Amino acid sequence: MSETTRSEKRRIRRDVLAARRTMDPGERERAGSAVRDTLTALPWLAMSGTVACYYSVGTEPDTRKLVAALWKRGTYVLLPVFLPDGNLDWAAYDGPQSLEPAGHGLLEPTGRRYGVGALATADAVVCPALAVDRSGGRLGRGAGCYDRALALRGPNCPAIAVVYDDEFVDAVPGEEHDLRVDAVVTPGGLHVFGSGVWPDRG
Repeated sequence: MSETTRSEKRRIRRDVLAARRTMDPGERERAGSAVRDTLTALPWLAMSGTVACYYSVGTEPDTRKLVAALWKRGTYVLLPVFLPDGNLDWAAYDGPQSLEPAGHGLLEPTGRRYGVGALATADAVVCPALAVDRSGGRLGRGAGCYDRALALRGPNCPAIAVVYDDEFVDAVPGEEHDLRVDAVVTPGGLHVFGSGVWPDRG
């Protein structure tokens, strides 16, 4: 990857994070409700046995409402546990009391861990992003942990990124190890890309 691409990634990350910090808390609240309603309206996702999701913190688009809604419907929800080597382990969400504070302001599940390969049996993965483009290119925070995790999911497991409306853009800079997502959900709705992984189940 060229230094120009690296520099552009850093610039976008900086700009997105700065914009998120100025966002009204009410807007983040409304975004979380919209994301929950859009995804739980998908019959196949609402009836999935296992969904891996991130538990939002700070200025990220809220996914806590989505996690709670899926869990209350009986979905087995897996949340990430960040490992020292930069990979993600996964453990089950069992209500807010099953979480404990972790580094960088994160909350992580305290139950049994299922290993870095747990996504191989998940029905869907809801992942964070700072920007997503029209072809499914995803820009994360730069650690690469979700790229490594998404590489371990099953062949029929769609990856769904969550961003604010103005973070769904025409193009993001990418490199070979950056994995594309199969869909993006914003407060304005769901956008599915032609990856062939998206379930044809309503």
